[in-house]
Amino acid sequence: MHGEYKVSGGKLVVADLTVRQGRLADVVLSGDFFLEPDEALGRISDALEGVSASAPLSTLVEAVESGRQDAVMVGFDPPAVGLAVLRALGRSTAWRDHRFELLDTGRQHPHMQMALDEVIARQVGAGERPPTLRVWDWASNAVIIGSFQSLSNEVDREAADRHEATVVRRISGGGAMFVEPGNTITYSLYVPATLVEGLSFADSYAFLDAWVIRALRELGVDASYVPLNDIASPAGKIGGAAQKRLASGAVLHHVTMSYDIDAAKMLDIIRIGREKLADKGIRSAVKRVDPIRSQTGLPREKVIEAMLEHFRTSYGLEPAQLDGATRAEAEQLAESKYRDPAWLARVP
Repeated sequence: MHGEYKVSGGKLVVADLTVRQGRLADVVLSGDFFLEPDEALGRISDALEGVSASAPLSTLVEAVESGRQDAVMVGFDPPAVGLAVLRALGRSTAWRDHRFELLDTGRQHPHMQMALDEVIARQVGAGERPPTLRVWDWASNAVIIGSFQSLSNEVDREAADRHEATVVRRISGGGAMFVEPGNTITYSLYVPATLVEGLSFADSYAFLDAWVIRALRELGVDASYVPLNDIASPAGKIGGAAQKRLASGAVLHHVTMSYDIDAAKMLDIIRIGREKLADKGIRSAVKRVDPIRSQTGLPREKVIEAMLEHFRTSYGLEPAQLDGATRAEAEQLAESKYRDPAWLARVP
């Protein structure tokens, strides 16, 4: 069994091994990393011998640490070795191990957008659909609140009505977002849990956002990931991510970025508390968001086109259309769940 793991900003770690009676055997580690003293590599490999093939990453890391002793690891670390082992075992996958589809779901209203996210994620988890990327096309204004946010604390319903913005609640956590057709770029990634196996919840955000940050940099935006879930630039916040891990084995990761946001309208609808502003060290929420349009000078469609081309070049991306069965399931879920006032007010 052969597995490789490339440390972000670091070196490549390779694990070759076999499994005998459910345990690791014949472990050989290699890569372009640096390790002093040399004999530590043998100690680390020996420490992995006999470890259960079903052991969690934490157990693999403990074994590497015990074999490492006082050795200096440069360009890699014990978790990187553990992830290479998991990939050799087939329990962790890389981007290139999957065939990604770009699913065109057409222009949709807010309740249907929420339902499509849940249905598609379930399909990926069940193996009924390959890992998928979807760029949302909004049919109307919306305010999307996180799964655990208080409706009354976060949204001015009268202002939302005044601006013809439908308020919906998504299944992922995180904060509220205001969107208008043409003024935001929203996308969802639906991937198997094996793609983020061994990564902490926080680390998986950076991992799944890395491609779009690279794409924005190619467009001249000095974009970066800001923990826990922001994409930002020196000019201000660009967007935010949210994530939901389903019991079916899928990870739903969606991001909304501001292309040309109407900050005054957003602030009229969304109640951004003083505590949040104080935590950011700023006085005005207007300064928290900086549109992509002002930083690129490109039409929204060109920005999306560049993003998709970067993903396609990096990992492959085949076009797909929304099928009738998925549409029907999403329409039923939109009606039974996302239009239900009880779901919207689950946290009043």
